[in-house]
Amino acid sequence: MLAYDYPLMGIFWTLVMLAMFVAVAFVVVYVLIDCLRSPLRGVVKAAWVLGIIAFPLVGALVYIITRPEMGEPPLRPAV
Repeated sequence: MLAYDYPLMGIFWTLVMLAMFVAVAFVVVYVLIDCLRSPLRGVVKAAWVLGIIAFPLVGALVYIITRPEMGEPPLRPAV
C-alpha cells in the first residue's frame, strides 16, 4: 500500500473508529464485571448478563441507568 492510497484523513478516521471500538468494549466488559459482582440473584442476573451479551451497547447503557444500589462494602481488618 502506497502512501497516496491511504490519505491522512483516512488514518485519522481509522484511529477514531478504533478508539470508539476500544471505549465500547471497555464499557461492556466493565458492566459485565459489575453485573456479576452485584447482589442480584438467579434469573435476574442471568437475564442481565444475556442482555448485555446479546445487545452490548444498548444492554450496557440500560444496565448503567437501572443498576441496583450497592451497599456499603464489607470492612476488612487492618493488617
